[in-house]
Amino acid sequence: MAVITAALVKELRDKTDAPMMECKKALTEADGDLARAEELLRVKLGSKASKAASRLAADGLIGLYVSDDAKVAAVAEINSETDFVAKNDDFVQFTQDIARLVAEKNPADLAALGELPLGEGTVESVRAALIGKIGENISIRRFERVQTEGRVASYVHGGKIGVLVDTTGDEALGKDLAMHVAATKPKALDASGVPAADIETERSVAEQKAAESGKPAEIVTKMVEGAVQKFLKEVTLLSQPFVKDDKQTVEQLLKSKGAKVSQFVLYVVGEGIEKKTTDFAAEVAAQAAAARG
Repeated sequence: MAVITAALVKELRDKTDAPMMECKKALTEADGDLARAEELLRVKLGSKASKAASRLAADGLIGLYVSDDAKVAAVAEINSETDFVAKNDDFVQFTQDIARLVAEKNPADLAALGELPLGEGTVESVRAALIGKIGENISIRRFERVQTEGRVASYVHGGKIGVLVDTTGDEALGKDLAMHVAATKPKALDASGVPAADIETERSVAEQKAAESGKPAEIVTKMVEGAVQKFLKEVTLLSQPFVKDDKQTVEQLLKSKGAKVSQFVLYVVGEGIEKKTTDFAAEVAAQAAAARG
C-alpha cells in the first residue's frame, strides 16, 4: 500500500481543483497512482477535475514569424523561469529572432538551431550570454515550421499562446480561424489526428460512468460510444462550433467560403511542464540556518 502524503494530495488538488478529502480518497483507491487518481476523480466529479488542461505551468514567450508572402511561417517556445524575464526586451528580441531563423533556415532539430549564426555568435552563444546578463535560465523548448502553397495565418495572444493555420482562405478568414484555435485549443484537425491514448482515456472514463448507471449492456455500449463521439467533436477543429457563429461548425464555415485547412499548429507556453512551487519563507529560513552553520 502506497503512502499517501500531504504533498501528493496537494499535487492532485492543484491538478484537478477537487476537494482535499476527495483527492485523498482517490489516491488511496489508486494506490498512490496520480494519473489513475485523476481519472477516478473525473468519473466522480466530471469536468471539475480537468482544470489542469487549461493551466500554464511555466513562463516564457511564444515567438511567431510569417514571411511577407505568407507562404512560410514558424512558431517557437522560449522558456524563462519567471514572467518578469519574459517581458525583458532582450528576451523578447531573442524569441522573435529564433522564430525568424526557424522559418528562414529550417533547422532539423534544436541542436542544429543552436549552431545557426545569430548576431556576432550563434544561437547557443547568444542564449548563454542572455542567461549571464539576465540571471535566469533560458531554454529553447520547441519549434515548428510551416510551408504552404496556400497561405499561413497567425495569431499570438499575450505572448503566451501562438497559432499558425495553413489555409486556402483569404487573410480575414485565416485570422478568424487562428483566433478560434487560440480560444478553443483543439487537439487535432479531425478525429484521425486525436492521439489514441486520449481517446482511450475518455473511453475508460465513459465506461466507468456508464457502468454506474445500472442500465443494460447494450445501452451502456451506446452511452460509451456517444460520450467518445462527443469528446471527438469537442476537440477536433473541423467539428467545433465556430466561435464567432456557433450555429455552424468550422467545417461548414470553410465550405461556405470554398476554403480548406490543411493543418494548424498551437503552442501554449508551459504546456505539459510542471512548474516548481517555492516556499520563499522556508527557503530564506533554510539559507539563514545554513549560514549559522
